[in-house]
Amino acid sequence: MHATAVNPLDLFAYCRLQPERLDAVDALPGVTTFGPGFVLDERFVLGEQISRSGMATIYKGEDLRDHHRPVAIKVPHLKYENDPMYYGRFLREEELGRKFDHPYLLKFIPLEGTRSRVYNVSEYLPGWTLEQLLRVVRPFPEKDALRIASMVCEAIQHMHERGVIHRDLKPGNIMLCPDKNIRVMDFGLASPIAEAQSFFSTLTPVFGTPQYMAPEQVEARRHDERTDVYSLGALLYEMLTGAMPFPHEDAWVGAQMRVSGDPIAPRQINPAISPEAEEIILHALQRKPADRYQTMAAFKAELDHPEKVDLTGYCLRLTRPRHVYGYETVQLFRGAIFGVGFLGFLVVMFEFLKWHFNHH
Repeated sequence: MHATAVNPLDLFAYCRLQPERLDAVDALPGVTTFGPGFVLDERFVLGEQISRSGMATIYKGEDLRDHHRPVAIKVPHLKYENDPMYYGRFLREEELGRKFDHPYLLKFIPLEGTRSRVYNVSEYLPGWTLEQLLRVVRPFPEKDALRIASMVCEAIQHMHERGVIHRDLKPGNIMLCPDKNIRVMDFGLASPIAEAQSFFSTLTPVFGTPQYMAPEQVEARRHDERTDVYSLGALLYEMLTGAMPFPHEDAWVGAQMRVSGDPIAPRQINPAISPEAEEIILHALQRKPADRYQTMAAFKAELDHPEKVDLTGYCLRLTRPRHVYGYETVQLFRGAIFGVGFLGFLVVMFEFLKWHFNHH
C-alpha cells in the first residue's frame, strides 16, 4: 500500500483555516471612472483594490467569459503607461509568466486581441502573503520556515530551467494559499539569464528591494541564478530570526553593508535555531556567488534534509561590514569632489591661458 503524499503546507499550522487577508488600500486620488464596476474590454469587471505599489494597482475582478471566475487585474498608473522602460517591463512580466507551468508559480490568463489599455490578468489568490504573515508570526518555527523556503526553491528552479531569474524575491511576492500551495508572484523584474549576464546589464539602473538584493545587484554587476539564491537566503534569515540580515533605517546603507561584510550569525539572534539551519542560511548568504549554493536544487536538498548538512563553521568566519555613509552623505561627498575638481580645472585653464598670452 502506497503512503499518501503530504503537502508541506499541510503541516504548517499558521496556514490552516486562516481567513483571507487584505490590506486596506485607499482609492487613487482624482480617479472616479476607473474602479469597482468598470468593465475592461467587455470581459473583466473590476472589483476592490487589493494591492498597490508605486507603479501599479491590482484589483480583484471577475472574468465574464469564464463563469465570473475571480481574477487579479494589474493596471499600471497612467503616468507609467507612456514610460517606454516601464511599459516594456510590464509586457515582459506577462510574456515571461506564460512560459511557466508550475503549481508554485503565479498563472497568467492568456489575453487575445487588442486591449483598450495596458493591463494583465492572472489567477486570483486568496490567502496571506508571507509579508502579512510575518507581521503576526515572527520568528517562524524552524520546520515551517525550511518547508516554505524549500517550496520557493522548487518554483525558482523551474524558472531557472527556462532561462529566467526572478531578481525580486521578498515576502510580499510569496503567497500562502488555502489550497496548501504557495505562489511566487511578480515577474516585473524577472530577466532572461543571458541578458542579466551581458555587459549592458552593468549599465542599467539598479532595480529590486534593497533588503533582499544580492551584493552583485547592489553593485550593478553581472548576475545569474545565484542572485536568487542570495535573496532567498535573506528571506530565510528573516523567517527564522525575525530580523533582517542588514537592518538599517537607511536602505542605501543596508544595501551597501552586504557588499563589504556578513550579517550577524542567526543563532546570536535566535538561539533556538539549529546549527544546521544556521549553516544553510549563511551558505546562501555568501557575498561571492561562487561560494553560495550553485543551484536552487542544491539549496532545496539541504533544506529538505538539514540533518545531513555538514557544519563548516560559516558562523565563525563572519566579517563585520565596514562603515558606510548614507545616500545623502555620499551624494554630498560626490558633489564636493566634483566641485573641487571643477575648480582645479578652472585654475589650470586660467594659468594655461595666462602663459599662452604672455608668450605670444
